[in-house]
Amino acid sequence: MSKHQMALSNQFLIAMPGMADDTFAGAVVYLCEHNDKGALGLVINKPIALTLGNLFEKVELSLDDDDLAARPVFYGGPVQTERGFVLHEPLDATGGHYNATLAVPGGLEMTTSRDVLEALSNGAGPKKVLVTLGYSGWAAGQLEEEIGRNGWLTVNATPEIIFETPIELRYERALGLLGIDPRMLSTDAGHA
Repeated sequence: MSKHQMALSNQFLIAMPGMADDTFAGAVVYLCEHNDKGALGLVINKPIALTLGNLFEKVELSLDDDDLAARPVFYGGPVQTERGFVLHEPLDATGGHYNATLAVPGGLEMTTSRDVLEALSNGAGPKKVLVTLGYSGWAAGQLEEEIGRNGWLTVNATPEIIFETPIELRYERALGLLGIDPRMLSTDAGHA
């Protein structure tokens, strides 16, 4: 990574009002990976009409925790929408690991292997989880270009917004990390 390049892993991408792409209008994306090959993130504030209980049934696993079963699955982005991505707190040193986990430097972990679902099914596994179908991906330089065109704001991510903040408040709270009230943002350029 060149010294002039942004390193945005473990940051929120916050869609600016007027985002032309409806897919990302009002979205908050947790960036799991960002390097010279591109970027990968998960939208954390767009639930879909599927609960974790439904998802576990589809993959033939039981989920006896009613609170967990009632939680929504999220639209993670437009890429590989049939595939599950589990964003979770880092496993402590004694907690072991899963087969396919990306550790976000200084941040959370994102697992794509079935073993994390099996652990949750057995009452083990991480306590703080957010499950998406699909992810958001950008080719090399694409995200930097979108940020340069004022498509996104970036801020260091906080797990509380992902795991503890009501879904409908996540966009506002992410902006709040920058000290911005969403009502201050105009969709019209050049008009006060």
